[in-house]
Amino acid sequence: MGLFEKSIEMQGVNAYGKPKLPSGQSATRKFPVLTYGPEQVISKEEWQLHIWGLATIRTLGWSDLMALPQTKLRADFHCVTHWSRFDDEWEGVLFKHLVATLDVKPEAKHVMQHAYGDYTTNLPLIWMLEEDVMLAHTFNGDPLQKEHGGPVRVFTPRRYAWKGAKWIHGLEFLAEDKPGFWEQNGYSNTADPWKEERFW
Repeated sequence: MGLFEKSIEMQGVNAYGKPKLPSGQSATRKFPVLTYGPEQVISKEEWQLHIWGLATIRTLGWSDLMALPQTKLRADFHCVTHWSRFDDEWEGVLFKHLVATLDVKPEAKHVMQHAYGDYTTNLPLIWMLEEDVMLAHTFNGDPLQKEHGGPVRVFTPRRYAWKGAKWIHGLEFLAEDKPGFWEQNGYSNTADPWKEERFW
């Protein structure tokens, strides 16, 4: 273990009461780019977020997103490929603040995230509400770069990063769980970094 990793490990627990460095992870200052399929290039002007299923059917554009409450969140980023970044500042709209503007039916229990490029990933609705899940558009004070999912990606600070779709384009509210792309290909459905839930 290098000095940087040791310094992270010595910080103890994170804001959620979990070890700062999850088991099996290595600390890095780099931000590797890992993407399934081609990188998507979407301008702020053309970006849209479609909402459907067991919730208010709605389409948001960039100005609609920016009109919602904006939050800054200092949090860590954990990749299933065994690296973690720490203490970056993410800014955007918390999922729970978006949901507060919707009429979500009681039978809605899960959310499927749909990305530009047809990538999908799934999470229980309650986790998205309670785990600081964010529709992030700004990273350390700068617009989120396209290679990291800009103009808007979903950030999941308490799950492995694939559980937050880059280039988010739609949120489908479901009664029953359905696996997303990586979940269909053997990755964990729960993706807890502190339990090393990498695969089924």
